[in-house]
Amino acid sequence: MDPVSILLSVAFFLFLVHFFNNRKNGKYQNFPPGPQPLPIIGNIHMISTTKPQTSFLQMSKKYGSVFSIHFGQDRFVVLCGYDVVKDALVNHAEEFSGRPEAAIFSKTTKGNGVIVSQGENWKVMRKFTLTTLRDFGMGKKTIENKISEECEILMQKLRSYEGKPFDNQVVLNTAVANIIVSILLDERFEYDDPTILKLMNLINENIRYLESLMVKLYNSYPTLIGWLPGSHRTVVQNYKEMQEFIMATFAKKGEEFDVNNQRSFIDVFLAKQREGKSESKLYYHDKNLGVLVSDLFAAGMETTSTTLRWGLLLMIKYPEIQKKVQKEIENVMGSAKPQTEHRKQMPYTDAVIHEIQRFGDIVPGNVPHATIRDITFRGYCIPKGTTVIPLLHSVLRDESYFERPYEFYPEHFLDSEGNFKKNEAFIPFSIGKRSCAGETLAKMELFLFFTTLLQNFKFQAPPGAKLDLTPGSGLTSAPLPYEICAIACK
Repeated sequence: MDPVSILLSVAFFLFLVHFFNNRKNGKYQNFPPGPQPLPIIGNIHMISTTKPQTSFLQMSKKYGSVFSIHFGQDRFVVLCGYDVVKDALVNHAEEFSGRPEAAIFSKTTKGNGVIVSQGENWKVMRKFTLTTLRDFGMGKKTIENKISEECEILMQKLRSYEGKPFDNQVVLNTAVANIIVSILLDERFEYDDPTILKLMNLINENIRYLESLMVKLYNSYPTLIGWLPGSHRTVVQNYKEMQEFIMATFAKKGEEFDVNNQRSFIDVFLAKQREGKSESKLYYHDKNLGVLVSDLFAAGMETTSTTLRWGLLLMIKYPEIQKKVQKEIENVMGSAKPQTEHRKQMPYTDAVIHEIQRFGDIVPGNVPHATIRDITFRGYCIPKGTTVIPLLHSVLRDESYFERPYEFYPEHFLDSEGNFKKNEAFIPFSIGKRSCAGETLAKMELFLFFTTLLQNFKFQAPPGAKLDLTPGSGLTSAPLPYEICAIACK
């Protein structure tokens, strides 16, 4: 059969799938409204491939704060605005606590780990993760000391550039990655180590591709799209390489393992694995460990380093804000090493860091949720298993809570007397049962890295460079590549 005939046959089959799915729509009575889908592709043609969050926000103005869209044959519900997102994730936390059954994750994580796992496995792995991270110092002085040590190594690296332009992505990625690596493996990597560079490249590439059109089509039509070349296959291959590295690390750790000297997250997991209880076989197996380590490595490295990159770009864009932060650092810390206890004495710097997170909008679409049972929400019936997007972009840009939602404006977090002011709609780590397990660690990292950087350097753009605050495409919202000059403070 010639290629044209094959494509026509595939298209006809997809049309039939779409037609019969629409006939079996009894469970979608009183489903949230949304734009009319086209056969086969649904509403994909209406959604920006680079900034889907802006398309969703625009749709909400027509269809309301709870509306539906179609990716291929799959129906999604989008939640917009702080009040609606909070209502779903806090007031109906259990009902919205699932994760969607996406084909790309069936090929990669296979129900393991913590980020996209479900049911009892998720509950056990999340509890283990939170407990073990706390035991290894998350939010305590022990991990603060490790962050401070890494900050000093980072400062030495930046001094080596002698004020000349450089791209800060790799060094910031590695510096932040070393914190979670120290917890997971009880090790750190040099900034030019090929192993960490390879791992970070695999993660960064997958984060870009997970929002691609081919991955969306693959999730909707896995059997038909799976054999085609494209980003969906790259994601699977990258994940396989990541797991191969992790499994090799387990083998090494297993040889060195001493139950009486548990020095890392992996050691604690291996100890659980060898307890011989029924829970050990059910949950503490190598596949769960592999995905769990991958989850924590990716989450612990990418979002925090991306936030720091936004922070430095914004300090270059707004040098007057950079000067005010540095003045407060000088007044409170002087030349002393930054410590988390300084934060309470530094309302302006605290406000700037919060505003960097809000403006940077690091995970605009949130990690998708799914309903674990049928639910009536805000007058609409949402069936069990429906993919739900609690749009963080719409929360961090909510005009009811932020005076200038599309501007970088630290005063969002300051009162009239210059004191730090909380804002309940500030939820960059999400909220509810699926909120980020590493939030406490990330907050400590952001404060210590950011203040150490601005204590030691003045940051500016290379001569003639144009600063672009347009985010790149991907699962996370990162700055486009840019060069920076770090001028050492005398």
